[in-house]
Amino acid sequence: MSGRARVTLFAALATLLTAWSLVPLVESAGWLLQAALLLAVQSAVGAGARRVPLARALTVAAQLLVSLLILAVLFAGKGESTGSGPLAYLVTDFGALYQRGVQDVSEFAIPAPLTDGIRLLLVSGVLLIGLLVDTLAVTLRTAAAAGLPLLALYSVAAGLSGGGNASWFSFLLAGCGYLMMLLAESRDRLAQWGRVFGAAPRERVSAASGLGSGKEGRLTAPVRTGRRIGAVALGLALAVPAALPALGGGLMGGPGDGEAAEGGVGGTISAVNPLVSLQSNLNAQDNRVVLKYRTDNPQQGEQYLRILALDEFNGTKWEASGRALSDVPPRLPNPPGLSGDVRQSAAEVQTNVSAADNYTQRYLPMPYPATSVDIKGRWRFEPAGRTLVGDQLGKDRFQNVQGAQYSVRSLLLKPTAQQLRNAPEPDPAVLAEYTKLPENLPQVVPDTARQVTQGAKDDYTRAVKLQDFFAVNGGFRYNTKTASGTGPQAVARFLADKEGFCVHFAFSMAAMSRSLGIPARVAVGFTPGEKQSDGSVNVSMRDAHAWPELYFEGVGWTRFEPTPRAGINVPDYSRAQAPAAQPSAPTALPSQGAAQPSAAPSKADDCPPELKKLGECGATAPKQDASGGGGTSLSAVLGWAGAAAAVLGLPLLPLLWRSRVRARRLGAGEVSAAWRELGDAAWDVGVRPDEALSPRRAAVRMADLGRLDAEAAAAVHRVAGALERRLYAPPAAAASYPGLAQDVLLARAGLLAGVGGPARLRALLLPRSAARLAWSASRRWASLASAVSARLTALRLPLPLRGRG
Repeated sequence: MSGRARVTLFAALATLLTAWSLVPLVESAGWLLQAALLLAVQSAVGAGARRVPLARALTVAAQLLVSLLILAVLFAGKGESTGSGPLAYLVTDFGALYQRGVQDVSEFAIPAPLTDGIRLLLVSGVLLIGLLVDTLAVTLRTAAAAGLPLLALYSVAAGLSGGGNASWFSFLLAGCGYLMMLLAESRDRLAQWGRVFGAAPRERVSAASGLGSGKEGRLTAPVRTGRRIGAVALGLALAVPAALPALGGGLMGGPGDGEAAEGGVGGTISAVNPLVSLQSNLNAQDNRVVLKYRTDNPQQGEQYLRILALDEFNGTKWEASGRALSDVPPRLPNPPGLSGDVRQSAAEVQTNVSAADNYTQRYLPMPYPATSVDIKGRWRFEPAGRTLVGDQLGKDRFQNVQGAQYSVRSLLLKPTAQQLRNAPEPDPAVLAEYTKLPENLPQVVPDTARQVTQGAKDDYTRAVKLQDFFAVNGGFRYNTKTASGTGPQAVARFLADKEGFCVHFAFSMAAMSRSLGIPARVAVGFTPGEKQSDGSVNVSMRDAHAWPELYFEGVGWTRFEPTPRAGINVPDYSRAQAPAAQPSAPTALPSQGAAQPSAAPSKADDCPPELKKLGECGATAPKQDASGGGGTSLSAVLGWAGAAAAVLGLPLLPLLWRSRVRARRLGAGEVSAAWRELGDAAWDVGVRPDEALSPRRAAVRMADLGRLDAEAAAAVHRVAGALERRLYAPPAAAASYPGLAQDVLLARAGLLAGVGGPARLRALLLPRSAARLAWSASRRWASLASAVSARLTALRLPLPLRGRG
């Protein structure tokens, strides 16, 4: 195998080993074998093109074209083409599959299912990195620079996966692949020097020489030394962080690090959509009790236990937006929008709750609106949704409700229909945030909302008409077996089928309310539960429920109940003026709704696909991120931004150094410095300096090898003439040279114009004259070593000789 073929093989292997770090992001690793086969084909095309040989640009183009064609054939028919012909397929169908993959990445939790879109993103991403690595390491023969795309691939994988127990193994594979590629490239470079003549026989080569001979007389000591250095470097990279636990968080910090984890203000709350798990709880055969409570609330049937609010609707689902977290205050702030008149008429009640040992919810179920909470453990408060969420306790460990005993004081609000009807316009900020609707919402949703509320003169009347449309006179049926629906047509399909469970009713009424300009969101939690003979109340899994909350200035967020189901109490303030008969349940279904809780871990084999999509199949059902756990902190953002800037800016360092040196030399106005800059400019385009030549002969050589035009060549000769006068003319004959800098820049432009595009790009980004940095560092190191040695020698004072004479 030739040296270049060996480098090609190890470049592909390095890419494949680094791609292993992407395996934890998806459920199946089958895509990796597919990527390996395509990567082998891409590398083989490059090797064949270089053997022809083709130009470097044509080699890369051939690899790219073959890779695109293979991907197009492999993923044919898996997109959503809206046109006909090859162009429509490549642009529309292929682009749609990429777009679907991006959407799947944003929706699925890690590990995500291996959909066609995600498979395309993974395979094409590995091929792109492999093409960059092959181009840098083999085509351009700069294997060290090929570490940049490998680093980018590993950084993306490590950042998304958040580390893990296998992260060290992924790092080890990536590091080994990179080092093997460097070793293959270095051996290829050494082999180009030819055979070593006059080598000493094996028995006469000392160990100290570092030239131990191997088979067929080849020198193997440098190879062995390189292997040892690589092994030691990888070992230190793995061992040092383990030996220094304080550095475990690294520059970026880890989950739970920093101020937010210590209880300071900061962090965010970011929850996954709980609606699909809610449907699973409703259909579960095991109706276990998850909460027990006692309350002095005289209207126990009105006391819902609220978990969190979903306030962001993106056309696919309702979800909780990222919110800032703070410490739990002794007294919670007043609810948003609540006026003094309504607050004075409200009574404050107390509820003592006991959670089951198998209930691992991280959000604390509480009556709304709570005024104070007494609970042990580490909890954080989200003011907008008035939610308590468990803080991070350690790596992959979070505070949850499991076995908790807590007490909540809350307000029993009693707004009247007149207060809601006369509510003033809501705050502009609330109106702007909670009336947002996605652009892809079907037109039938706002049209139906306007038709149902026709004739209503205020938001309260519109809300009651919407509630009655779903719960009383719209012909809707309650059925927990209906698919929850996650597409942009889910609301329209529900309005057409008129069948669903509380999730459909809640987000449909909220979406229609927003279309009418009424601020709305969806709340999830539990219905009041079943009262026991001893006065306590049991809340089971089938008491899970979802309901819409509408905002009225002066009252705040107000619960409505559009779900037509037995056992659900419609709030007094939302009842019609004339008593209306409650709809009878079409089937004998449980009198409970929907929510987010998950009582116990579910086995992966028994977990429904909907739950797997939301990442709720594991040791703890909810995979919501809280402060320090999933919310991206400012330090992490700044850290990743700094790392990205460093990686992107690293190739620009030689360019910046040359620009600084050029400005300093030309700004000095000295002919010798300008001549040195001119020599380095020629060196950058491939004209190596020759110190043995006179300035005049060097100028002729530079103009000839640099293929300079007449004007640029004249500028070089003028600088050379000025240098000769500076060196050989009497001091009195020295003349000023005002156009020195302009002539040097003119000559440099001519040198760059005389070479091709790739050579010009290398002269700018990887100038050959940057070798002066290494030379300067070597001289400084030698000078420092000499000074230290001389200092130590001077300290060796002669000892006095006693007893002499």
